[in-house]
Formats: sequence, C-alpha cells, structure tokens
Amino acid sequence: MLFNSLAFIIFAFFFFVIWPLVKSRLQLSWLVLIVFSCVFYGWWNPYYLILIFLSGFIDFFAGLGMDKHPQYRKVFLGLSLTLNLGLLFTYKYLDFFISNANILVQALGAPPLPLAHLVLPVGISFYTFQSLSYTIDIYRGELRPTKNFLHFFAYLSMFPQLVAGPIVRASGFLDQLKKPLRVRTQDFWQGLRFISKGYFKKVVIADNLAPVVTEAFSTPTVYESSAYWWLIIVMFSFQIYCDFSGYSDIAIGLARWCGYRFPQNFNHPYTALSLQHFWSRWHISLSTWFRDYVYIPLGGSRIGPIRTVFNLWITMLLSALWHGAAWTFVLWGALHALYLTIERLSGWPKLLRRLCGAGALLACLLTYLQVLIAWVFFRAENLQQGIDIVGEMFSFSGISIQPILKFPNSEIILTALTLISLREIFIPLKRLAGIPSWWRVCYYYAEPAMISLMLFSCVFFRGPGSVFIYFQF
Repeated sequence: MLFNSLAFIIFAFFFFVIWPLVKSRLQLSWLVLIVFSCVFYGWWNPYYLILIFLSGFIDFFAGLGMDKHPQYRKVFLGLSLTLNLGLLFTYKYLDFFISNANILVQALGAPPLPLAHLVLPVGISFYTFQSLSYTIDIYRGELRPTKNFLHFFAYLSMFPQLVAGPIVRASGFLDQLKKPLRVRTQDFWQGLRFISKGYFKKVVIADNLAPVVTEAFSTPTVYESSAYWWLIIVMFSFQIYCDFSGYSDIAIGLARWCGYRFPQNFNHPYTALSLQHFWSRWHISLSTWFRDYVYIPLGGSRIGPIRTVFNLWITMLLSALWHGAAWTFVLWGALHALYLTIERLSGWPKLLRRLCGAGALLACLLTYLQVLIAWVFFRAENLQQGIDIVGEMFSFSGISIQPILKFPNSEIILTALTLISLREIFIPLKRLAGIPSWWRVCYYYAEPAMISLMLFSCVFFRGPGSVFIYFQF
C-alpha cells in the first residue's frame, strides 16, 4: 500500500480511530498493530506475508534459544543468518547470480541455466536487516529476547516503516512498544509537520522531477549536451533524496501520532563537507547498521590503514549489493569506496578547510560533485549508459536543455528543484549564523501556515503518482 494513495488515507483513518482505544492495553495494541500491518503489506500481495512471518518465527525462536541455551548461541545465530540471508539471496540475487554464471556456462559450450524469474517482495531488505539486528544483539549480550511473539512481531511488522525504513533496532524500540507515550498536542503538531513535509517532498518535488529523469534515462541514445546531463543528474539527486527522505518523514510522523519515536534517517546530506560526513547524514539507519554489524566486526579502523581500507571496501560493496542485484550498483558502491579511501588517506576535506576562507564551501561542492557522479551509475540502465553519460557530462559539448523545457509542467519542475536547492543551502547558513530569538517566534506562528501551504501544494501541484524508489530494495 502506497502512502500517496487513497487506499492508505482510508486505511490510516480507520487505524487512528481504533488506536487510541487500544494502545494502553499491550496485548491488544500489539495485535492491532500486527493486523493493520498485515493489511498494509498484504495489500500489494498477501502471499509475501508468509516471508515476513517466516523471518519473524526464525528470529523469535532463535532469540529464545540463545537465551535458554547460551552454549549454542553460535548455532542459533547461524540458523538465523542462514535462513534470513538465504531468503534474501533467493528472491533478490538468484537471477543475478544465474545470469552471470551463464556467461561462463555458455563460454564452455553448455546450455544456459534457466532463470527463476522470482518477483522481489517489497521491503524484504529492510525487514530482513531489522530482524537480523534482533538476533545479533541477543548474541552479543546487548539485548534480552522478548518471550511474547506478539510483542516481537509488532516490532518487526510495524507498518509505517515496514517497506522502506527507517530500519528500527529492537534494542531501541521493543521497550517503546511496552509503553507508548501519551500523544500530546505538541506531538500531534510535530507528527503533522513531518507528514506534511514528507508528502510535499514526495508528491510535489520527487514526483514532478521523476518524469523528466525517467525519460532522460529511457532514451536509447545519450543526448549530446553537457548542461542537459548535469541538470538531469542534479534533478535525480533531489528526486531520490526527496522520495526517500519523504517516506522516512511520513513514517516518523505516523509513529509520533502512535506515541512512538523513530530515529532520524536523513540530515541534509547534500550539505556534507566530506564523503564520511555524507554517509553520517544519508540513510542513517542503514549506514549505522553496516557500521555496527559489518565494518566494526571486521576490525573497523583498529588494525592499521591497509586493513581499514579493506574493511571499508567490503562494507561499501555489500551496501551497494543491498541496494540491488546489478553491476551498476556495484560500481556505485566502488566509487564511494574509492572516494572514502582517498579521503581517509589524504585528509583533503580538512586540509581544504584550513587552506582558504571559502574552504568549507569548496569541500561541500566537491563532495556533492563526487556524489553526483556516483548517482549516474546508481540510476543508469546499464554500465555502458552510465559511462556514456559521464563522458558527455565532462565533454562540455553543449548547453541545450530543450528536452526538459518541452515538458508541459517544466515551470513547476524547475521551481520545485529551485525550492529544494535553496532550502538545502539555507539550512547550513542558518546553523552558522545561529537562530535569533525573533526567528523562533516567527517560525512558531508561521508553522501552521507553512503546513497548510505544503498540503495545498500536495493537492494542486502534485506530480504524476509514482511508487517510492526504495520499494525496489
């Protein structure tokens, strides 16, 4: 079920009518959360509810087994990892593996292996990682397992973040499920602010940018204009940012209305002053997951510079494959690993900020430039298209943006891009200058008008409805 659909509006209405009546009764509140979450997820395809329940049962009983038989902790953890990652591999990577294996098979003169053609379940990467964090934390002794399956499954299946995050850790959320906070007037307005901002990002900005970006990458030949492709990639950078952070904002706002707190998932990543800084601001729940469960267990930065670089590359390549089974994603991850390696060995962002007065601005621009180049391969249909686009970007062959201007709503598209760009520029300037008391007062009284304006824009300036980008992951 899509947040930006009439079905979800009706679904949310019934949920928030029932929720205040049951949330103080724990067992009933968990059951209601599970039932509504199953409706939310099963709206797309009820069959794939089986996979969520299977992952849930595996990790629930693995957690109990580790607690009751600590001498077999490794066995239970191995069972959890094998079955969960096995399901993820089968549905997400099996055809990718077979396709690449067929290259070798055909070179040897053997007939190609048949593809499985399995449909990727929405959100499988998110709930798999969320469930694994539960068993890994129990294995480490950082979490005691819950003995109530309703309690655990309410955590695993909670609908606001079920299919596209943020990835909520059991260690920070199981206790919240035991005692939801009272939703005060302030919480209601905070939730409404997050939801309004999320919908504005998604339906006004991301959905208006999407048709232009889609057409650019769907064209068989690369349009010969450097300016065009630079603008397209900037558009995509804000499309994916507003699409994904918009989903996270809506999820955080819905959770606030339920009396829960979800972690922040984005913090103005395009104002980052380095790639390391960028990854501390982009998809925070995933980057910290890989840091805590992959990078640090591999040794992190504790075993010397060579091993640190190795650990960094492994982490980034696994993160890339998490996003999708394609060589374009692998190259995207490799580029970020290369950027981070150069940055770690040279320390150029700090040196740049020390060398000149505008060093911070230059560091921000260079970081964004690196991110843009990597986004080309993230979005490209194939490696060759990505290479051709980057080549065109740096050929400086033309300034025509005619294909963008031909869209009937090009004014809205360019206005949306300008608005989000100015907003991202304004945030760090506001932090540098501090926030004067008069601004806080103005913001307090203007906030209802801002929320109203965003909701008005969602109704009258929305783009063509589209699925959230991260549903494919």
